[in-house]
Amino acid sequence: MLDIAEELHRWVEQGRDFAVATVVAVGGSAPRQPGAALAVDADGTAIGSVSGGCVEGAVYEMCQQALQDGETVLERFGYSDEDAFAVGLTCGGVIDILVTPVRAGDPSRPVLATALRAAAGGEAAAVARIVSGPRELLGRATLVRPDGSYDGGFGAHPELDRTVAAEAGAFLDAGRTGTLEIGEQGSRCGAPLTVLVESSVPPPRMIVFGAIDFASALVRIGKFLNYHVTVCDARPVFATKARFPEADEIVVEWPHKYLERTEVDARTVLCVLTHDAKFDVPLLRLALRLPVAYVGAMGSRRTHLDRNDRLREVGVTELELARLRSPIGLDLGARTPEETALSIASEIVANRRGGSGVSLTGAHTPIHHDATSTSSSPAGRIGSVA
Repeated sequence: MLDIAEELHRWVEQGRDFAVATVVAVGGSAPRQPGAALAVDADGTAIGSVSGGCVEGAVYEMCQQALQDGETVLERFGYSDEDAFAVGLTCGGVIDILVTPVRAGDPSRPVLATALRAAAGGEAAAVARIVSGPRELLGRATLVRPDGSYDGGFGAHPELDRTVAAEAGAFLDAGRTGTLEIGEQGSRCGAPLTVLVESSVPPPRMIVFGAIDFASALVRIGKFLNYHVTVCDARPVFATKARFPEADEIVVEWPHKYLERTEVDARTVLCVLTHDAKFDVPLLRLALRLPVAYVGAMGSRRTHLDRNDRLREVGVTELELARLRSPIGLDLGARTPEETALSIASEIVANRRGGSGVSLTGAHTPIHHDATSTSSSPAGRIGSVA
């Protein structure tokens, strides 16, 4: 749901009633991941997607029905060999879809409205919704903030709210969306519940060091991948907005000095294109000791070996050197700046998702990888809960 927060927030501000269908769990080769959503308003306008087209029609009708009767529904869709004409995923796999009405007067509307406003404004927030369990709790929602505070509640045992807030806070810290199993009274006590936790966090950072022509192409593809992109170079004649119009931020400063003072996290990627030892060595010495997702450095294999020797001389350990992706990028045979940027971006995606980087043709590896998010099927629910 939070993946279409900006549009849904406008609907809330306009006072529209709508129903939102959210992917709760997936299995096999499903096209969308947990959190993906399709919403339909009272006039029949639809935004978002839950399957890339396979089951959109059926989910659209479920949203319209939820708007009429106010019922929260959980439905499973999957390919059926027994009934070739059944609504299912033509690419295989299984998806569980939660459909929740968000109408004026519905108990969940104020909490969801606050969550949508936060996500649309770029704030970090998580929304937890009950997707299976006692009927009276289905669709109930809680908004959890980074500081551990929360709005709303499930109206059941008070320990349930506190436990879910703590669990959702852990999801939010990692920027994850997925499900958790919990008891109705918190912990493992009471009737079993399945809770979907959706996290909305600001875009991850990509910091590109070195204002060269290859950096310009990398900035463009970084924005395409929804990174907040910063270009940093100590040379003011090169680090200009005119040269990098799509960058979110241009910094004229020695790279290692900037990295010392800026905020990074476990999703941040650092791309070192400076290709000059006086910049690279102090920068990489610091970068390889930071808890970031990716550190890559451009250069020939000879440059790479020379740079590694220089890094060892300043105290970088072999374990730290093992984190360095150098020469940067996957082997695509890239030559142009655009091809090189694609090579670097491909390595970043493979690193993020746990991909191998090999061709899918003839391979026996999964098509979809996701090393950072987990989900499970709602316990015991295959059909509708209505």
